[in-house]
Amino acid sequence: MRLHVKLSPRSAVDRIDGWETDPAGRPVLRVRVRAAPVDGAANAALETLLARSLGVALSRVRVARGGQSRLKAVEIDGIEAESCAAALGAHLGT
Repeated sequence: MRLHVKLSPRSAVDRIDGWETDPAGRPVLRVRVRAAPVDGAANAALETLLARSLGVALSRVRVARGGQSRLKAVEIDGIEAESCAAALGAHLGT
């Protein structure tokens, strides 16, 4: 499963804010993490937050594209779209 994420580092809390639509018209999950975007810390915090929220092992979540960007593509192995939608909301576009 692939999710598109808009990441905001250096936030006051780690949390998932919900869905929005990007300029290309695809759904993007808005996520905030406390970690700074230094040495991959914000990406690691994103992976950890998504793994916990979805109930999957951390090893199954990885930033596949956009490592240096706020807009990222995250790959999640071993989860179906229905389970992901139940955990994150129904506005999934893969």
